[in-house]
Amino acid sequence: MRSYTSGWAILAVALSLIPAGALAQNNNPATTSDQQTQPPATPTSPLAIHVGDADLLIGGFLDAMVVTRSTATGNGIATSFGTIPFGNTAQGNLSETKFSAQNSRVSLQATSKLGSMGIKGYLEVDFLGNAPNGLNVTSNSNTVRMRLFWVQLMKGKFEFLGGQSWSMLTPNRTGLSPVPGDIYFTQNVDTNYQMGLTWGRTMQFRFITHATDAITAGVSLENPEQYVGSAVVLPASFPAFEVDNGGVTTTTPNPYPDIIGKIAFDPKTGSTHQHLDAAVLVRGFKTYNPTTNTTFSETGTGGEVGVNVEPIKNLHLLATGFYSSGGGRYIANTNAPDFIVKSDGSMSLVKTKSVIAGAEYTHSKSLVYGYYSWANFDQNVATDTGGKPIGFGIPGSTAANDKLYETTVGLTQTLFRDPKIGGMQFMFQYSYVQRTPFSVPADTPSHAKTNMVYLNVRYILP
Repeated sequence: MRSYTSGWAILAVALSLIPAGALAQNNNPATTSDQQTQPPATPTSPLAIHVGDADLLIGGFLDAMVVTRSTATGNGIATSFGTIPFGNTAQGNLSETKFSAQNSRVSLQATSKLGSMGIKGYLEVDFLGNAPNGLNVTSNSNTVRMRLFWVQLMKGKFEFLGGQSWSMLTPNRTGLSPVPGDIYFTQNVDTNYQMGLTWGRTMQFRFITHATDAITAGVSLENPEQYVGSAVVLPASFPAFEVDNGGVTTTTPNPYPDIIGKIAFDPKTGSTHQHLDAAVLVRGFKTYNPTTNTTFSETGTGGEVGVNVEPIKNLHLLATGFYSSGGGRYIANTNAPDFIVKSDGSMSLVKTKSVIAGAEYTHSKSLVYGYYSWANFDQNVATDTGGKPIGFGIPGSTAANDKLYETTVGLTQTLFRDPKIGGMQFMFQYSYVQRTPFSVPADTPSHAKTNMVYLNVRYILP
């Protein structure tokens, strides 16, 4: 515990060197469960600290979570949608129940000014890092993990951000703000959110312009990774290190950063809030065949549109749609590949698409929500030397999904909230997930499914 506390003290001292002043927080019309970690523009919390010329605010929450699933996915509290087990397997005939405090979170925000330039630094950690051996046996020694760590500079209509943040391809609720409460990753308790959501938390550099009060546009250069996942069968002679097959690796080569351009429109409509955003994605892939001394290149592209409309006060209708050729990586936790590799080492891009539609309604201290999502991936099969099928969706492969669905309903009930002592919430989520591969072996069900229930008690720091 001493080393953890010392780490925060060192960070606070470092951030205190930022010159004086405070930035205004982005206005957020929607109430999200993760938004509770976001402080107001003028800190009033007992955890607010003024150090040197910087305003520091400690935030976060403590989660006591229970998840039960009708099949033994083995995923912990974050669901891997693309690998739900089949009913003719041992995992498909066993249920699972898990208790966890891993989603508990701590954040630290620093705000200041340097002349006419506003500065904001933000750090957020949880306890979902790489699990040690014996995690659930005696001592649940959950590992600290960096979720977000970025610095934002704002001057006039221009904004720059560097660090690890939510990918700019993730749908927004407000403008192009990097603040978690202004980002649409649903209200789900599941820490992998809703199937079909395009998201990532990646190292990036953002360049934003606030063209008008209602229009924001920008470009983000983000950490690339040419991903094929575990469902793609590679040629026998292909050097597997050239692609990410779903393992923990830093050896994958990438020619240039992923490039994401995005524009958001937030018109003023009185007491309600409307939001529309659209994004484009450009990615570069490269492979090399050492046998023929040949290099191959491909360019992946994609597009996304998101809407968040409030027809009446406190009712939000939300929808997102994503289509890509080579953007499977961004439909997170579905095992969707960016491309396949042919026998000569060249690539063929995989087309992917996903849609989410949902509604969120807040009344008094209750937030109820529901979402339906769908994702579909195109089959892409080739032949290796010797006639062996390779690629995505080869006959009998239960790992290569044609389509996935998820239906979710949930409730977040605030029990109390006080600026001096914090708040308490009860959260409920029910989800049904189904995945259907392109083909399965004989005597195997055509699809795999699971029912999930999440229960969570959250104490929010003041």
